[in-house]
Amino acid sequence: MPIYEFVCKDCREHFEVLQSMNSAETVVCKKCGSVNVTKTVSASSFRMGSGTSSIPSGALSGCSSKSGFS
Repeated sequence: MPIYEFVCKDCREHFEVLQSMNSAETVVCKKCGSVNVTKTVSASSFRMGSGTSSIPSGALSGCSSKSGFS
């Protein structure tokens, strides 16, 4: 099931909802309880294509394999 992003038109809260693509379920604001919400456009992390990584080279170079815990 995809996660959809919404914004409440009453309190401007941004929140996410996990729901099926053809769900007729009414979405309610998590903060104020309003049903006056709009689905927002968001970038997808799902990519199809060449199979190459979307992580820029060197992006992980600052990470170490040591956890720092003894």
